[in-house]
Amino acid sequence: MEVIKSSGEKVQFSVSKLRGSLKRSGANDQLIKRILDRVRDELYQGITSKEIYNRAFAILKKNEPVFASKYKLKKAIYELGPTGFPFEKFVSAILEYSGYKTEVGKIMQGICVTHEIDVFAEKNGQVTIVECKFHNEEGRNCDVKVPLYIHSRYQDVKAHWKTKKENTKEMDKGWVVTNTRFTEDARKYGKCADLHLLCWDFPEGNGLRDRIDRLGLYPITVSTMLTNREKQFLLSRDVVLCQQLLKDSFFLDHLGIAENRKKKIMEEVRLLCNC
Repeated sequence: MEVIKSSGEKVQFSVSKLRGSLKRSGANDQLIKRILDRVRDELYQGITSKEIYNRAFAILKKNEPVFASKYKLKKAIYELGPTGFPFEKFVSAILEYSGYKTEVGKIMQGICVTHEIDVFAEKNGQVTIVECKFHNEEGRNCDVKVPLYIHSRYQDVKAHWKTKKENTKEMDKGWVVTNTRFTEDARKYGKCADLHLLCWDFPEGNGLRDRIDRLGLYPITVSTMLTNREKQFLLSRDVVLCQQLLKDSFFLDHLGIAENRKKKIMEEVRLLCNC
């Protein structure tokens, strides 16, 4: 049975792929079987991946809302848009929880021109510059032009960095982070140019999805309890992670959220953060 992806590409429906996504959400075998049976019953030639997602999400939300929140992770990252700035703050927050000291939007001098760096990160005596490429539409991948352009910026900044004696810390390889995927040519160029590429499922086993799941660093947009208006308010206050809302729950009071609903929101957040 053919499924139409958001990119327009037609692929064969994969039970194992859907099962894997449901398993990562935390759903048990019994619930997964129910969802797979329902999806199989409602499959038709040319169904979209979005329709399959909506069916699975609706069943998860009805049975275990926190599983639905984890299941919508990819969609939730798109919801950090429409601009790329919340995504930059999200990437910065993930790095901070991995031991980096970060700065977003740092202006750095190159040999040729000045550059605004999305995320400047420092750890273990090394500094790293991270460029983020955010897409708010599904199906758009980063082609080779993205790492080509970012590598030239990195080389300009690094060349100037090395001329300054006060810069005693070594500048490590540049990073390119996207919420979608890299094309094959982009990956090849990244490897050849010694760039660290990070996307939804790359590097294998340590992509964006894996890091988020492993560290419990879910964006605030995964919540099924908060409205879109409430999420945008929190993002405007630099609350991009559920972890941050645990510490800054007073923002819910600013939104005028009733105490009973506030308790439900915080319970969802604690479950997402494994607290």
